[in-house]
Amino acid sequence: MNKQTVISAKHLKKAFGKDESIQVIYSDLNIDIYKGDFTVIMGSSGAGKSTLMYSLSGMDKPDGGEIYFDGTDITKLNNDRLAVFRRKQCGFVFQQIYLIDKMNLMDNVVTAGVLTSKDREEIKNRAKELFSLVNIPENTWRKTSSQISGGEAQRAGIVRAVINSPNVLFADEPTGALNSANSGAVLDVFTSLHQKGQSIVMVTHDKKSALRGNRILYIKDGKIFGECDLGKFEQDNIERTEKLDQFVKEMGW
Repeated sequence: MNKQTVISAKHLKKAFGKDESIQVIYSDLNIDIYKGDFTVIMGSSGAGKSTLMYSLSGMDKPDGGEIYFDGTDITKLNNDRLAVFRRKQCGFVFQQIYLIDKMNLMDNVVTAGVLTSKDREEIKNRAKELFSLVNIPENTWRKTSSQISGGEAQRAGIVRAVINSPNVLFADEPTGALNSANSGAVLDVFTSLHQKGQSIVMVTHDKKSALRGNRILYIKDGKIFGECDLGKFEQDNIERTEKLDQFVKEMGW
């Protein structure tokens, strides 16, 4: 079955610095992201995983190449149009939880929602459904991020990221600052969203997190060095774990 491409990037170039101190991140990178996939980008530290994600999402412009996101070449958009595009098409979850602590969880989510929709009541109803999906009870909605656990705050951050039904949800090391129990709860949310059809691109160096994806891409020497198809996620699937272990070993992890 042919998959629908949601992002297609061709001949990407990105470097930092100049002259003798220039650091080339990638010089001719090609990548396709498919609708409905949970794509995981792995690689060694400094390989350019996050830089690639920022380019694909329009958070940072590459130095060269084209990125077609849902048919639009986002490299041709100016900063204002790009900001509007991101707001409508992308959701973001980072290692750092960027909730506004002066606002409670519900207000954090609704505030993000009204940026693209004027129907505040509809946004609230969707927020309630999403809070239920991520197992945040009603008595927590009026709390601020400093009054709850890191795992709850990150799950609330995911609700805020998907309140506008983004085409693609981008996540950069979303469990990096969490303990094992909270990491598992957050990863369960990503799995639930993926099972409901959400396209996800996640950067991680953590194999437990990577196991949640169905497609693993390994970046090395400025290119997509290898790819692994894990198929549908199944908890405690030893064969799945062994397949990923073998893949990252072959990649030189």
